[in-house]
Amino acid sequence: MEPPPTSQPMTDRDSEITATVVRERTRLVNFIRRRIRDQDDAEDILQDVFHEFVQAYRLPAPIEQASAWLFRAARNRIVDRFRKKKEQPLADLSKPEDEADSEYRLDLALPAHDAGPEALYARSLLLKALQEALDELPPNQREVFIAHELEGRSFKELAAQSGVALNTLLARKRYAVLHLRARLQPIYDELDI
Repeated sequence: MEPPPTSQPMTDRDSEITATVVRERTRLVNFIRRRIRDQDDAEDILQDVFHEFVQAYRLPAPIEQASAWLFRAARNRIVDRFRKKKEQPLADLSKPEDEADSEYRLDLALPAHDAGPEALYARSLLLKALQEALDELPPNQREVFIAHELEGRSFKELAAQSGVALNTLLARKRYAVLHLRARLQPIYDELDI
């Protein structure tokens, strides 16, 4: 008697995604690294593009030209990165860290536990939406957000421990905060908090 399989078999769609990622990874990495000097930033872009690809590939409308789609997404991410750096520097490292990272905080306003049943309901909706939004983040963004925002660890500590550049950690946290704000704002508007 054969032992039961330890994991679920891959679907055809998952197999197609995996094959495309394996086939295009080297070319895509070279394309990004020719345009982005910082290796950590290049890796972040690559991971973001693959994450976006998996999400898009699972939509009902199929991606016709996967290779072209990946390179177009990478180009867009690179352009976005340069625009953001020109428009708004990530941090002035001469400032104390708590000043430098204040714009990277979510500042989640939760109603108090003892503010009545409506507040308790609003609080539960916000916490559920926060968890769902955190689950949507790429792992590197989620880890930095949780470590800094929820565990209270400093960016300097995270950089020293992980070996990832401080600006890369700041960028990951910023992307996470922007995503979380966008996802939570409709709930705040609906609840009129």
